[in-house]
Amino acid sequence: MRFELNPVMRSLVSTGVMTLALGMPAAFAANPCNPCAAKNPCAVKNPCAAKNPCGAAGVDRKLVTRPKGTKAYTGARAELVAVGEKLWSDTKLSTNGMACMACHKDNAAFSASFVKPYPHLVAMPQAQSGLKSITMEQMVQFCMIVPMAAKPLTWDSKELAALTAYTGEVQKAYIRTAAKNACAAKNPCAAKNPCAAKNPCAVKK
Repeated sequence: MRFELNPVMRSLVSTGVMTLALGMPAAFAANPCNPCAAKNPCAVKNPCAAKNPCGAAGVDRKLVTRPKGTKAYTGARAELVAVGEKLWSDTKLSTNGMACMACHKDNAAFSASFVKPYPHLVAMPQAQSGLKSITMEQMVQFCMIVPMAAKPLTWDSKELAALTAYTGEVQKAYIRTAAKNACAAKNPCAAKNPCAAKNPCAVKK
């Protein structure tokens, strides 16, 4: 099945920004666009295997670590989830037209590690800041800085609390629906990969 990506998504996919941002294992980073790269005999021919800028540049861990003495915004969870759902598709949060929905519509572009309870190891924060474990709140901040090219949200802001709360709901939905087989993950580069037909992981289980 072929599908078209919007210009922003094509840009992120071609640079591999999405893969490390979502915490895909190191084996996937070799080919940031194909979650089955380790088993793909065509990996060396994959036009999506460009160097990932997320792995080279660093992010000061202070930017994604809650400062001492600060407290998270508190409010009714139902309200925070509702606000977070709206922010999930709000491109005004970014400087490049991105929104959380751009990558994750219908639970797309999450790696298998997303099923793990937070805090846990995520590839991008580990590569960028040397963090071996990260909270969901910190993951929201990383996505603000890297894929969305913006400043981190204020630590006591309603926006950060809301996005964190809604991300928790998204994770619950993902856990209920995600396939256990990593090769079943959606491959954003499948439509452009001339080797896709020869990829043994492309066969539906």
